[in-house]
Amino acid sequence: MERLTLPSGGAAAVDDYLEYRRIVGDDDGGKLFTPEEYEEYKKKVLPMRLQNRLFVSWRSPTGMDCKLVGPETLCFCTHRYKQHKTDFETIPQQRPISLPCRVTGCPCRTYLYVPLNGTQPIRCRCKHFADQHSAAAGFICNVCSKCSGFHSCFTCACGQPAYAHDTVVETKQERLAQGKPVGQDVPYAAMGGLTGFSSLAEGYMRLDDSGIGAPSIEFLDSPVTTMDHPFLKSFQASSSSSPETLTDVGTSSQVSSIKRPEEDDMAFFERRYQERIKMEKVAKQKGKAPLPSSKKPS
Repeated sequence: MERLTLPSGGAAAVDDYLEYRRIVGDDDGGKLFTPEEYEEYKKKVLPMRLQNRLFVSWRSPTGMDCKLVGPETLCFCTHRYKQHKTDFETIPQQRPISLPCRVTGCPCRTYLYVPLNGTQPIRCRCKHFADQHSAAAGFICNVCSKCSGFHSCFTCACGQPAYAHDTVVETKQERLAQGKPVGQDVPYAAMGGLTGFSSLAEGYMRLDDSGIGAPSIEFLDSPVTTMDHPFLKSFQASSSSSPETLTDVGTSSQVSSIKRPEEDDMAFFERRYQERIKMEKVAKQKGKAPLPSSKKPS
């Protein structure tokens, strides 16, 4: 096993390079800017990014941001978001805002997110993959002649088909008006819709539709509905099966479901199993009320 060793100050140099790449991206054409060029670049680009950042998401018809696009997120044209035009001195007035691909020869006119089925591209109704279609307007299949344009019935984790979603490009003000998160202003290139760690999760896995962060007390205290996460509904169902026991135990039953610091996995599972057996016995005993003396069998 080889160990990577860095000279004194090497770690700081790596951090500086990563910072450089996040800010410059591919704008240096593959040749590192000189310190003077780097400073001049930052003076020109950073104020523009902080003021005119565009947020990109793949949104379901219910308004949920099922996917928040980041620098490495692939477009329908198979190029990454950071390879598209993402910096604007002035935000365009027309809607939708076009983000054309900057790769030489690519016909992509604007960034278009397409989900993956695991690690594979999703299929069109013509049975061919998304990357077998043209990235030009119309998205005609390059393999067959019967396809009138890419149209996939692939179902997103939110329950809606892929064709019902839209790739949305919006400003900070437009996003705030909808109650969507915008995070902090950052100088990095092609951040898209990323505003924090929760942005990396799919929409249905975030704590709320917008992924804005920790939910309010009112949200946490609200009753469980059919729209909630299956694990939460399952816990609610098991608890509601013995309401008398739940009333007796109260909040302690929920606290008990949390693993204690001193417990290993087997001890935790065994304790929860024994607690469940005990609860079932108590509920069963309460359900068998004694018969009145006058009705006891002779």
